[in-house]
Amino acid sequence: MINFVRALSVVNYKVVVIIGKNMATLEEIRKTRLEKLAALRKAGLEPYPISASADRRSLADVAENFSKYEKKEIVIAGRIMAIRGQGGLIFFTLQDGSGKFQGLLKKDESGEAPFQLFAALADIGDFIEAGGTIFVTKRGGKTLLVKSWRILSKSLRPLPEKWHGLQDTEARYRHRYLDLLLNPELKTMFARKAAFWSATREFLQQQGFLEVETPTLEITTGGAEARPFKTHHNDFDLDLYLRISVGELWQKRLMAAGFEKTFEIGRVYRNEGTSAEHLQEFTNMEFYWAYAGAKEGMKLCRELYIAIAKKVYGKTKFEARGFKFDLADEWPEIDYAEEIKKQIGLDITKASDTEIKNKLNELGIAYKGENRERLLDTLWKHCRKTIAGPAFLVGHPKIVAPLSKSNPQAPEKTEMFQPLIAGSEVGRGYSELNDPLEQRTRFDEQKKLLAAGDEEAMMPDEEFVEMLEYGMPPACGFGFGERLFAILEDKPLRETQLFPLMRSKI
Repeated sequence: MINFVRALSVVNYKVVVIIGKNMATLEEIRKTRLEKLAALRKAGLEPYPISASADRRSLADVAENFSKYEKKEIVIAGRIMAIRGQGGLIFFTLQDGSGKFQGLLKKDESGEAPFQLFAALADIGDFIEAGGTIFVTKRGGKTLLVKSWRILSKSLRPLPEKWHGLQDTEARYRHRYLDLLLNPELKTMFARKAAFWSATREFLQQQGFLEVETPTLEITTGGAEARPFKTHHNDFDLDLYLRISVGELWQKRLMAAGFEKTFEIGRVYRNEGTSAEHLQEFTNMEFYWAYAGAKEGMKLCRELYIAIAKKVYGKTKFEARGFKFDLADEWPEIDYAEEIKKQIGLDITKASDTEIKNKLNELGIAYKGENRERLLDTLWKHCRKTIAGPAFLVGHPKIVAPLSKSNPQAPEKTEMFQPLIAGSEVGRGYSELNDPLEQRTRFDEQKKLLAAGDEEAMMPDEEFVEMLEYGMPPACGFGFGERLFAILEDKPLRETQLFPLMRSKI
């Protein structure tokens, strides 16, 4: 791999030993590593080569197929996670994306130069490539007896201490790459998250849904009620918004175009507060199903959640946020107004806005906005916290469901449904409103809310109403997001994002 004799002749190596209270500072460690970096370059050894050997074997492959490689010469690569020296021996542990494997340098077999260069210049955190022979130690350890090695990437900062890792939450999120490196369980969780969305996609495709892509930049936001992020299109000199739903109004246009089953999985953006259940950027899925309604949607939703749970976790029973629930149970329907009355004794179908405010004050619940929609939503969010689920919330008042059809048997209610699990809503669906005249009336109500300062009210979309006038079939729409995954993991939503947004340190 390299000319070790020439390298040793020009490297003025020194080993820094750090023990107990004489722990070096980060600046001192970095200074020492920079000296090692300079020594590598002085010796003609590139510390950041273009790539590893094309013959490299993954560490998991070597470990799992040990008999295939035993006593044969191979090349492996990875990050050094541990080093321990014993006289003329240096053991080290390599880690790549697949697993870990042990390497060994023996001075009397690898030669003086490779041994001393490793002792002098290799650090925990470095990426290296090593070539040698596979064997089993006297203690039964599967090991690579190193004959040659080289640096692939010199680490200038020390990794956090192995057993304690990153304890501070902000440090963990800001240095997520270290958090993932030192926490195998966290890495496994994100593999499950990928499987979660893969299972969602697979289920819908098996049900005949077509995956589509719709705009993320919109002139008016539609499909949800949330404060949007604003941006500007320089070429068109046009103010735009980042979408707050996964193309609801666009997928409905596809229903009018003759597509009968569509879905999209994508990022959405909401310029709102942060909590265990709320972030400003996250992944959602929405599907739309022509000629179907809420009842069909609820059945498919339950089947989808059970399929995800079995595929990703191999079970349907979970414990999260102090609740126990089984997704394979029957999902009862809980009426919006009846549940509020049952829990706090207030009949929202008759109560005035003042009475609702008084009840919120009595319960010590802070609320934003003075309009009835926000007051009802705040009241409901207080009540949902006691429901373990799984269940469906139904019977929503029209004011909180501007895109849903009315219930034919109870016109003051809508054909909206929300799955409830562990005290939270983990999805939302409707029998979609396709009456253009009623949709315009509902949008007019939202206009009034916007004019009154409600930044979360839905923006009217006149071109969408125009599409409805051409005709859209009856349809069921449904969506859910990362909150479901967070609950199944029993983690705050922020913890289930690879790189949560952080304030700049500057």
